Amino acid sequence: MAAWLLSLAAVAVAPALAAPAQPAAADPELEARVLKLAAELRCLVCQNQTIADSNAGLAQDLRNQVRDMLRQGRSEREVLDYMTARYGDFVLYRPPMKESTALLWLGPGLLFAGGLLVLVFVLRRRARAGDDAFEPDPGVDEDDEGQGGAGAQQRKAT
Repeated sequence: MAAWLLSLAAVAVAPALAAPAQPAAADPELEARVLKLAAELRCLVCQNQTIADSNAGLAQDLRNQVRDMLRQGRSEREVLDYMTARYGDFVLYRPPMKESTALLWLGPGLLFAGGLLVLVFVLRRRARAGDDAFEPDPGVDEDDEGQGGAGAQQRKAT
């Protein structure tokens, strides 16, 4: 009975949570241009989505602003330049390679190379260290190591 009431409540609440339907585009060519540009601009609220993918209010406002600018006859480059001037390179989903974004583009490779150098350093250092530098395995005597641990197995059996 409780499961039935819970499912009935979910069905009753679902329409209130649904997003409003987008109106059909009056100009499909304009909408294609808007979507193309929206895929190039980052949502400033979500930060990991484009404004084409985001349902945030700011993303909807930015899409409407892009649509209005294109309706006014501005080119895609002018719209991108306007957004960049207003919000900085951060608004571009693929920022250009320049001095201020060099770390963004080169950072992952530098971190990977640094990690490899640390790994090589640690492995070489461990290879040079003798057996005395490491702690023996628990439960294994030094005289058992030569026998493959047979002494430890015999002690467990008795």
